[in-house]
Parts: sequence; structure tokens; C-alpha cells
Amino acid sequence: MSDQPQVIRREDYTAPAFLIEKVELVFELDRDVTNVKSRLFVHANPVRGTGGGDMVHLDGEDMKLVSIAVDDRKLGVDEYNVDKSGLSFTAPGDTFVVDIETQISPVANTRLEGLYVSQSAFCTQCEAEGFRRITYFPDRPDVMATYKVTIRADKANCPVLLSNGNLIDSGDLDGNRHFAVWEDPFPKPSYLFALVAGDLACVEDSFKTMSGRDVALRIFVEHGNEDRCDYAMDSLKRSMKWDEEVYGLEYDLDLFNIVAVSDFNMGAMENKSLNVFNAKYILAKPDTATDTDYELIESIVAHEYFHNWSGNRVTCRDWFQLSLKEGLTVFRDQEFSADQRSRPVQRIKDVAQLRARQFPEDGGPLAHPVRPDSYMEINNFYTATVYEKGAELIRMMHTLLGADGYRKGIDLYFDRHDGQAVTCDDFAKAMEDANDVDLSQLKIWYSQAGTPSLSWRGEHDADTKQFHLTVAQKTEPTPGQPDKVALHMPIAIGLLGRDGRELVSRTVQLTEAEQEFVFDNIDQVPVVSFNRGFS
Repeated sequence: MSDQPQVIRREDYTAPAFLIEKVELVFELDRDVTNVKSRLFVHANPVRGTGGGDMVHLDGEDMKLVSIAVDDRKLGVDEYNVDKSGLSFTAPGDTFVVDIETQISPVANTRLEGLYVSQSAFCTQCEAEGFRRITYFPDRPDVMATYKVTIRADKANCPVLLSNGNLIDSGDLDGNRHFAVWEDPFPKPSYLFALVAGDLACVEDSFKTMSGRDVALRIFVEHGNEDRCDYAMDSLKRSMKWDEEVYGLEYDLDLFNIVAVSDFNMGAMENKSLNVFNAKYILAKPDTATDTDYELIESIVAHEYFHNWSGNRVTCRDWFQLSLKEGLTVFRDQEFSADQRSRPVQRIKDVAQLRARQFPEDGGPLAHPVRPDSYMEINNFYTATVYEKGAELIRMMHTLLGADGYRKGIDLYFDRHDGQAVTCDDFAKAMEDANDVDLSQLKIWYSQAGTPSLSWRGEHDADTKQFHLTVAQKTEPTPGQPDKVALHMPIAIGLLGRDGRELVSRTVQLTEAEQEFVFDNIDQVPVVSFNRGFS
């Protein structure tokens, strides 16, 4: 295999040859050498028609393979192959169980991907491809499995042992060690796996869901920071309430944990039921934090919580669909912040950020669509285009369909695809089916890079009392896309009289390179209020 980075193309997607139904992990935590045992319950993917005799490939990097057994039979060295990309062996049948033992060094993991040491605590970061640095596994988002995780560690150094789901067992072991067993009943991709272990303080609260269930809420921080968690906890509770009221989405487990660590490399991560944050997005006190600090805490806590449905319960088929979860969830957290604060001010802030971060990206040599067609390094995918421009695409759907139509589409999306790994097209299809509309032209936003510019001119006809508004759109060429097509844009327009009175307010649908819109019963030359709300 070449050491040169390989180009991964969206058009080359193929479904996984084998799927994992259930994962059982056992960690013997040690800073220098952590032992990991994994048991994978594997079955052939009927979509691919694979089975016994076909090759099984499990991704893996930077770890030592201790042993592998299939259906309780240890494989000899001539029965499997290990290289830089992972571990391969021949499937014995359509269903089988794989037991793998590996060793990794958390303290030597300076990439902070997989399992690493943060200060004195163990922590994981698995999005996008960090799980393959923990154990051998088909590390792709369309392989969804349930997880049962056993963590064993020194009780003095790691009194807190956390993973996804609900705690089902814990206790003491010999040698001043102890254990905890966590079980997550909801299938999830490997990038949502999380483990945290260390000596951490805990701030606790609770939330009663709309169906009457009590959910325990816990924020884990370094000792001495307990008094700086109040606003984050309040933001979490308001996020849970808002998601119930606006989207009808209820939290699905008995426990929700947040961990704040000082050197977390992703800002924040939505691991199922165990969100991990950089401490600056959790900790705040009125005498030292700014208004912006509080706004960021509120927004990011909400964003990661909202991922429980838009990203976790329904996830991405492949990383080209990243905006499926991130664009949608950014829109959700923007709307949450708008409802918590001033809606006009929040919209101005969101657009100011879009202009400052995403417009230059769209107008430069790294311009790419909301759903890119290829990549060499997946971590370079986390861009303002995928996140912020992706959110604007969701906002346009909301504007086009109206609040009720959007909600109908979202309800169908979650109902249809719960527990699945899907695509941006699947999301748009749910919106179409729920509202009996065709969004084909709007979907071009997913594939066409660049920032369109709009111009308009108006002409008033005093005899017919009509105002003719002509709007033109143009998108400049971007790398790899010299020719652009007309986009579908809902544009909110108001016409004002000379006295400031509103004559008409409506949202028009721009679908052509140049298009005329006629407003009737306009008895004076109006002042045009164009693109209201940055629609």
C-alpha cells in the first residue's frame, strides 16, 4: 500500500460487507499500556450479499495486536493479516463472533485521537476516525451497534469511570482497583463511543421529561471548578425543554453526563449520553466571564445535546453527509439561542459569523460544496461551509415550507430513519414527502460551491398600480466548478410606502438566473426592503 494519502470519493461509496450487531469492550486502564478486549458480534450485510469465505477488514492504527479469535478459536498468524490500514481475515460464515485483544499507550497518544491522557484523566475522542486507534473495528458511521463497556482502573487515581449509556454494575476489585459496566441500548456508530476516567468532581441536577421520566444530569469537572458549572447546567435543562416543545424530541436514557477537560481538541463532542467539552465552554462565573462566554456556553451545550437526535439517533451514512447532522444541528442551536435571547440580534450575529468565516472560504481556493465530493484527510471536512452554510440550507427549507411544514418534515425524518445512517438526500426526501413538494432545485445547494450574489431593480406602473421587481442571481466560478446553475432561493421582501407604512410583505421564490415578480395594488413608488431576515 502506498504511503501517499488516498483520495476518497463520494461516488465510490459501497455499503459495508459485514455489520456489527453488538460490541462488548473491556478496558484495563493504565497510562502506559492499556489492555483492550473487544468482542464483536458480526453478521454479513444482506445488501452486499457477502458471507462465509469473504474477507473481513477491520480498521486499526497504532496499536499492538495481542490475539484474535473467531468463534472461540484462536487464529494462527497465517490466518490473518495486519498492515497499516488494519486487520483482515476470512469470514467463517454469515454470522460469527470475533474476540480481539489489543494494547495501546494513552500517555503516548499526542494526536489526542482515540484514548489519551488529559492532565491526569483518561479521555477519548473518536470522531471522525479515532475509534480505530482503540481497537480493530469497521470504523465508519454506517456500522451501528449497541455497546456494553467494562472499565477497570486504579480506584485512587480514577474514582470516576464513565462511558455511554446507563451504569448497570460497579464494584471493587483486588489490588485497589474497581470497575464499572456501562450499557448503551441504542445502536450507534463507533465515532460516538466515549470513555472518561479520572479523579473528577461532580455537579448534579435532574430533569423531568415530557413523559414524566426523571433524568439525572451530571457535569464532571476538575476539583475546585464546581462553582463554575451553574450556567452550563441551566443551559442543558433549557435545551432539553426546548427540544421537547419545539421538536417533540425527548431524551431517551436515564442519565446525561457532561465532562469538561482542559485540553480537549474538538471544542465539544456529542458522544451518546457522555458529552465531552473543552472546559472553556462549560466553566463560567459572573466576576470573570463575559457576555460572549455565556452565549457560547449556552449555544454549544445546546448544540451537543441536540445531536442526541440529529446525529446520534439518526446519523450519517458516510462522512460526505457530515452536514446532515452538523448543518441541521447548527440551525437548531441558532433557533434555540434566538428563542432564549433576541431573535433579530441572534440572526445578525449568525450572519455576521457566516460572512466572516464562510464567505471567504467559498470565495477562495478551498471552496467546496456543503456536501463535498472527495477528501484526502477527513479532519479537514469540519468547515464553516459544512456547518454554517449547511445551516442556511436548512433555514431555507424552513422558510420555504413554513414552520408547520418544516415540523411535518422533521417528524417524518426522525420517524422514518430512527436508528439508521442516512444521507442528505434522505433528509430532503422526508421534507418533500411530508409536504408534497419538489426540492430538486433547492438540493443543488448541497453540490454547488460559491456564494451567489443578488441584484435587483424595480419599476412602478402608476396606471396599473403594479410594482415590477426583477431579481438576478450570479455565482462566480470556483475551483473544479467553472459553470454554475441557478439556485432556488426563498427571498423575503417588503414594500414600504413614503410614510413608512408597510404596503406588502411576502416571500418570493427565485428559481431562475433572472426573474420578475409583480406586486399588485401598489399606488406609489415603494421603498424595497430586500432579503428580510437574511432569508
